Amino acid sequence: MLKILLSADSTCDISGELLEKTGAILMPLHIILDGKSYDDGVDITPDEIYEHFAATGKLPKTSAINTQEYIDKFKPYIDDGYEVIHINLGSAISSSYQNCVSASKQLEGLYPVDSCNLSSGTGHLVIEAAERIKQGMSAKDIVKELKELIPKCHSSFVIDKLDFLRAGGRCSTLAMLGANLLQLKPSIYVDNTDGSMTVGKKYRGKLQKVLVNYVHDKLSQYEKIRPNRIFITHGGIAEQYIQIVKEELERLHYFDQIFVERASCTISSHCGPGTLGILFMTE
Repeated sequence: MLKILLSADSTCDISGELLEKTGAILMPLHIILDGKSYDDGVDITPDEIYEHFAATGKLPKTSAINTQEYIDKFKPYIDDGYEVIHINLGSAISSSYQNCVSASKQLEGLYPVDSCNLSSGTGHLVIEAAERIKQGMSAKDIVKELKELIPKCHSSFVIDKLDFLRAGGRCSTLAMLGANLLQLKPSIYVDNTDGSMTVGKKYRGKLQKVLVNYVHDKLSQYEKIRPNRIFITHGGIAEQYIQIVKEELERLHYFDQIFVERASCTISSHCGPGTLGILFMTE
């Protein structure tokens, strides 16, 4: 019987029962706050980051999983006869993938996968890998199929306020003030050919209306959307906005399953609260 361990960076943003069903383990990235290192989702939460930002105006730094951490985690499994499939945060965003590749040169049977994605866009690949493990496929064949699925995972977000982007150096104070004054809410999408992030449509108006328009825009952008699942992933937005998006998706009858997930610390520290995205796959 094939022994395959499925693993992913903590930034895949799937949790609870859904994560448990995949059988995957998570490797936490690191959050550096006031000179102290925390493990993403283990001993720090996004809300604690938000509280620190509100009090100090400072964001934490985020740090990739290093090569030795991957070796220390996976070597006992490989010594026990397992092969390991590890799905990484996109290499355009983090060095975790390159570090995992370095670890694989010392651990025969470790297969790193560059998701070219982030958040629950990576989570889709975790679920797809888990399904193939249950089917009895080999690790090499699973990795081959995952690489073919990468361009079919689509991730985007709408950002309500630009404070975190400004604090992280991703937009100027002037641009932030102008956007807030004009009620501009930019969408950010992931280029799934390389995992880089790009500014998309800039919406204007109240968040409730913006989110509905955003859902329609994204779903009309693609042909042959996979109906099996979609994620609504958010950075700590008010429940009423999650329900608006969920009810709109239900009304459109696109998807069999709608999963709601909270973004990890690493993702949240870059986009902040009030951020929400839909993440789905195409055929």
